[in-house]
Amino acid sequence: MPAVDGDRFGSRAADYAHHRAEFPADAVDRMVEVGVGRPGQRLLDVGCGTGTLARQFAARGCLVTGLDVDARMLEAARLLADESGLDIVWHEAPAERTGLRGASFDIVAAAQCWHWFDGQAAAVEVRRLLVPGGLLAIGNFDWLPVPGSVSGESEALIQAHHPAWDLGGIRDPLPEAIGHVEDAGFDVLTTWVEDIDVAYATGSWRRRIGGSAAIVNLEPAAAEAFDRDLKALLAERFPGDEVEAPHRVSVLVARATG
Repeated sequence: MPAVDGDRFGSRAADYAHHRAEFPADAVDRMVEVGVGRPGQRLLDVGCGTGTLARQFAARGCLVTGLDVDARMLEAARLLADESGLDIVWHEAPAERTGLRGASFDIVAAAQCWHWFDGQAAAVEVRRLLVPGGLLAIGNFDWLPVPGSVSGESEALIQAHHPAWDLGGIRDPLPEAIGHVEDAGFDVLTTWVEDIDVAYATGSWRRRIGGSAAIVNLEPAAAEAFDRDLKALLAERFPGDEVEAPHRVSVLVARATG
């Protein structure tokens, strides 16, 4: 996994908060059906970013703690939660070494972040944090680079501007995550994958792509050049105020043994 400049990444917290689609509510509902995120559960959202999962679970009646390594992401998450009248505890720490008390959560969830962790170490730490029989849910929500779609054309432009970027293509992150959790003492209960189209305002799509790791890692002048080319691409190939971007949702739910 390529390194991400943490300072640059955190500096895009506002873009994450306001120009990146929320983790799909239908996928959260499906997690609830299998026992993840029911009212009264003590739930830890690791790598919470701006709190897309934390807020949804808090709104469903969970007692939520959001954890992230970046204080700027946590501040953006706190503001969004406050705007929605949601009571969430925020904790700054890495997923691999949370400093939280063991066996203190019924549920741990992670959305759009597991690939940035040391997966083996994070799974061991999650196992420590969960009560026996507690559940871990790992979710992914990525644009799907279908040829000819706005997702596919945007990704092709990313690769032209950032040839060293190696996170493109249609990826399946679940097998690696399954290995991590099984090695740490979890039984996999279910997995699923679903493809959906996500509507974005054209300007928000530009900001969402500009806030991705592929572009954040570029020098500022290079990132500006990319955005100019993306603006031109959207005007030529996808004119209008809104674009429909194919995405893929994948979810893994596992139970801590013992």
